[in-house]
Amino acid sequence: MSIKTQLRVSEHPRALLDTSVVVDIDSIDEAELPVECSISTITLAELSAGLHAVMDSAQRAARQVALQYVESTFQSVPFDSEAARAYGRIYAAVRAAGQKPRGGRAVDFFIAATALSRALPLFTRNAVDFTAVANLVEIVSV
Repeated sequence: MSIKTQLRVSEHPRALLDTSVVVDIDSIDEAELPVECSISTITLAELSAGLHAVMDSAQRAARQVALQYVESTFQSVPFDSEAARAYGRIYAAVRAAGQKPRGGRAVDFFIAATALSRALPLFTRNAVDFTAVANLVEIVSV
């Protein structure tokens, strides 16, 4: 932990980072992030799948390095039975908002459920993706 991180005072001392934040971590000012950042195991799954989404070996190697950095830097929070139950609440909120909770956006909602189950704010680069659940999970745009 850097001295800068130790001295930083944040409105959110702990938070869960969405995959969008993790992917852009090098371009985000450290002062915008909580002191203690964690990620969902769903984010690890997305990053692991991303390795196989490219055919170029140089890109794949770069993504492998990024994945290893994320694994060694952030504590991962499991999508466990508490998160699964929280997902039910997330699902209901998304449906009530007239949106589809399944399909490609389901991964976002699994991450939101992880945050909800741990009572953590969710830091994201795509706050609009989480408007339907903002009454359940504090969404912080960075």
